[in-house]
Amino acid sequence: MFSRSAVVTRTYRLVCSHDSRHLARRVSTAANAASDGASAALDGASTPLDGASAIEKAVTRLGKRRHLIFNNRNGPSLQHFLAQPLRESGAAANAAEPDEVPYMSVSDWGQGRKYYVEVYGCQMNVSDTEILMAVLNKAGYLRTMDAADADVVFLMTCAIREKAEDRIWSRLAQLKAQRTKTRPERAPMVGVLGCMAERLKERLLEADKLVDVVCGPDAYRSLPRLLSLRAMSADGVANVMLSADETYADITPVRLDANRISVHLSVMRGCNNMCSFCIVPFTRGTERSRDIDSIVEEVRVLSQQGIREVTLLGQNVNSYRDTSQSGAFETQGYGADLSRGFSTIYRRKEGGRRFAELLHRVAQVDPEMRVRFTSPHPKDFPDELLYVIRDNANVCRNIHLPLQSGSTSCLERMRRGYSREAFLDLARHIRKVIPDVTFSTDVIAGFCGETEAEHADTVGVMREVGFDMAFMFAYSMRERTHAHRKFQDDVPADAKARRLQEIIDTFHATARKRNQRFVGTQGLVLYEGLTKRHARPFGSDDHGHKVFLNGSVLADLKPGDYVRVLIDSATSASLSATAIKKTTLSAYYQQFPQPEFGAA
Repeated sequence: MFSRSAVVTRTYRLVCSHDSRHLARRVSTAANAASDGASAALDGASTPLDGASAIEKAVTRLGKRRHLIFNNRNGPSLQHFLAQPLRESGAAANAAEPDEVPYMSVSDWGQGRKYYVEVYGCQMNVSDTEILMAVLNKAGYLRTMDAADADVVFLMTCAIREKAEDRIWSRLAQLKAQRTKTRPERAPMVGVLGCMAERLKERLLEADKLVDVVCGPDAYRSLPRLLSLRAMSADGVANVMLSADETYADITPVRLDANRISVHLSVMRGCNNMCSFCIVPFTRGTERSRDIDSIVEEVRVLSQQGIREVTLLGQNVNSYRDTSQSGAFETQGYGADLSRGFSTIYRRKEGGRRFAELLHRVAQVDPEMRVRFTSPHPKDFPDELLYVIRDNANVCRNIHLPLQSGSTSCLERMRRGYSREAFLDLARHIRKVIPDVTFSTDVIAGFCGETEAEHADTVGVMREVGFDMAFMFAYSMRERTHAHRKFQDDVPADAKARRLQEIIDTFHATARKRNQRFVGTQGLVLYEGLTKRHARPFGSDDHGHKVFLNGSVLADLKPGDYVRVLIDSATSASLSATAIKKTTLSAYYQQFPQPEFGAA
């Protein structure tokens, strides 16, 4: 038999271990205040389980008053940290275990329930979704492809631009209408995940009951317990705590599309660059890298599963730095230098395995698996990295080189750490080392204080470098960034639109001209299948182009096959080719070494 005071005291301590001492105090207060009902429930409890059930009812009543939010300002206590058992060094590679809470089994609510997920934004969000699915599946949830059949609907969100957030608010309004009109008897929970979750946690929970659960990029392990808390309560819950070491290296992702022959593999998280326009360091935290052993092993498993292309993924992927004790790879210590003429606003750390070594080790796993990487920063392209790309036939010859602006003065306001001249010198140097390289880039039009002369500098750099692909956007001010604190978003919207259009036109003109050099040449294409809209056979080449295919050889191809092609025509965005012969990556490059187009 448990007395009321004993259960309240016990529950108070357990709730403390769940990072929310304020909620525990409210549970204790409510139990004392409601002496008649609570005393009867508690005094009649014959087992600890009955007592816990009464407390759950108290939590449910209290949940109507206040949202439960875990973040870096009101996160776990030192006592909570000390109470956690250390993970054994020999833990299983796929330990996608949800966080456990002593007084609440995370599997009770989720067992057999269905979830539906929509992904918005970058490839990192796709990678995060696959980690999230592994955690949910382990907790007993089942994925459904039909939102109408889901008990929980998740939106994996992006916060990089205002337009991306507007799409989410619109979608949340749609979901609310569906919950209240079409499924009032079994309305699904709605969860907002990712960067927007961290940036707008309070607003999301307060927004007219649009959202039940908010979970940030470093808190996916806690999602099952957040859902269980929400099931016990009438108000929303959130965990948006940023971590200094979470990489999810021990979780094997569950692929969104099990039939794909190419995957993105996260090797590091966060960013230290603090560019003045960028929200990423505030939504995803500081840089931390996975250990090289776990990455190489995952690539080996992917190869055995038939994956033909892997893209190493990170917010600043080429600043990778692994300081772990590797059982297989000694630290070679090469590739730690910055690109010539580049600098950082933060103090760089010495030691560890750098990205050049990681890329080399990954490329050695399977000569028939193509390797790409994104998204890099121009400052982290030492010669050692360029030599790895040049000397490994299965490392693709496309480099993403984000420009952002071609004006030195604008780059200084952006805190990019390089000048116009340094960027141009880097592009020339890369083409000297890897003559057949292609470049993709990012460009922002209308950043704070941008003048017409600074815009003209950007257009000039685009013409001089000749980018093969580009992601181009008008500037969107983000709260909490350096630009938000220090500058004014003072370029008129019509000027931004005009400048952006000029940047787009310049790109298409130069890319169309550059792509003509491929016409009449042979190439290697990884066949991917049929396009969704027009069912056209297509694949991709080593330079990052989408290649549309024709020819009788296609009848013998399946996704994942390499095929030798003859390029027939080119636009600014794609190539068209005739498939000649099925081949392998190794055999093709033995017969046709990488062509040297020079620095055209």
